[in-house]
Amino acid sequence: MSERPYVLLSCAMSVDGYIDDATPERLRLSSPADFDRVDAVRAGCDAILVGAGTVRADDPQLLIRSPARKEQRAARGMPPDLTKVTLTWSGDLDPAARFFTTGASPKLVYAPADTAGGLAGRLDGLAEVIDAGEPLTLDTVLGDLAARGVRRLMVEGGGGIHTLFLTAGAVDELQLVVAPFFIGDPSAPRFVGSGVFPQSPDRPMRLEEITRIGNLALLRFLTGAGRG
Repeated sequence: MSERPYVLLSCAMSVDGYIDDATPERLRLSSPADFDRVDAVRAGCDAILVGAGTVRADDPQLLIRSPARKEQRAARGMPPDLTKVTLTWSGDLDPAARFFTTGASPKLVYAPADTAGGLAGRLDGLAEVIDAGEPLTLDTVLGDLAARGVRRLMVEGGGGIHTLFLTAGAVDELQLVVAPFFIGDPSAPRFVGSGVFPQSPDRPMRLEEITRIGNLALLRFLTGAGRG
């Protein structure tokens, strides 16, 4: 893979590996203390990426919440919020989503060539739509982000995006929060899907840190993927 940002993948899951249940309402797996920790991690990054499915399902703002952390970023010459990034294959994105309507930092949408043209017109003035090839390739996305000065990218899901990055060997660090309960519903979304992963029993990740956050456990792994 060409030169790319340092990629930090962040996820909260149940003990049995689910990131949500199958009900219409979003299941909150984290605690207020963990949300604050995630906010601090975001504040140390240049950009944050989620898939279009997460934009549709969760309508996230993807902003830094703490005013003090915004000020600290400004003191380091950084914008108060991160550049927002999403990937879409179908172009099914609502211009009224909070991804586009909140925060003053750039919003970048990567789409295949056949989708990018029409989507650019729909999102005109809200986001920059980038042709990421046909088919869309992660190498193109990460190379373009690096060229824009993104040195540290935080990836927050969902499961399809986690799988895409992990199977591509494009993750340098994994921050995995485990919640103390089971979901046990095969129709619910999982942390990752099936695929061929570079991190295997004979090439494991390195466990760098274990932190207790109330009843949650934070596992921080380094993959050895390198920055490319």
